[in-house]
Amino acid sequence: MLVRHLCPECFTANYINNGKSKNDKQNNLCKNCGRAFVSVLDKELANSKIPVVNELLLEKISLRGICRSMDVTKKWLLKHIKKLFKIQPDDLNVNIYRGRIYKEIKSKLIISSRNRIEADEMWSFVQNKKNEQWIWVAFDPDTNQVVSFHVGNRDMEAGKRLWDKIPEVYKSNTLYFTDKCSSYNFIPEDMHIIVKEGNRVTNHVERFFCTLRQRVSRLVRSTLAFSKKNENHIGAIKYFICYYNLRYSLI
Repeated sequence: MLVRHLCPECFTANYINNGKSKNDKQNNLCKNCGRAFVSVLDKELANSKIPVVNELLLEKISLRGICRSMDVTKKWLLKHIKKLFKIQPDDLNVNIYRGRIYKEIKSKLIISSRNRIEADEMWSFVQNKKNEQWIWVAFDPDTNQVVSFHVGNRDMEAGKRLWDKIPEVYKSNTLYFTDKCSSYNFIPEDMHIIVKEGNRVTNHVERFFCTLRQRVSRLVRSTLAFSKKNENHIGAIKYFICYYNLRYSLI
């Protein structure tokens, strides 16, 4: 991680890039005293900034804004978020046992009282607005957790992928509340309830979408911080959901 340094002569940060050294390191030229110096690696300072950078990635701040506020390079930040997004758990930190009463039937855990899931989708885009990427979410309003999500098209195939990611304990003895979108027709009829507009039955998942747009800068409708790669788009959403489930599900 290349961290900006003060000029070793006058201890100011008023400097410009001045080519590369023979070892391909960045040369800097101080505009105050004219001293030339090379940026060096400061691992101790770098490691101290990582927790703060991770917190800023959960706020509506662009990557360049984080670079300016934390004094880090964009190259390092992109490498860091790639590693950070990769280590997020596939189970989204969902605690399926929290606040539930279960019984065991044929070696399978089944929720003893009927559960409910609100499913909905939110529009987003990658690179340009013609490349639409719909965010599918299955939300448990009783535990305030996102039990699964999927990013893709707005068709039945994408809906089935969302269904495949839902924990098995929610595949039975559960009611699914959705809008009248035909993409949800794969849900078994005895578990599927289509909500009429204005009934406010899916207000919990819709409120989560509001939180998602307010906290993830790349999901704002008119933004310059939009995603350039689908991989980073999905990673940023997954990172926030894992954080949300881990923190807000306990409130």
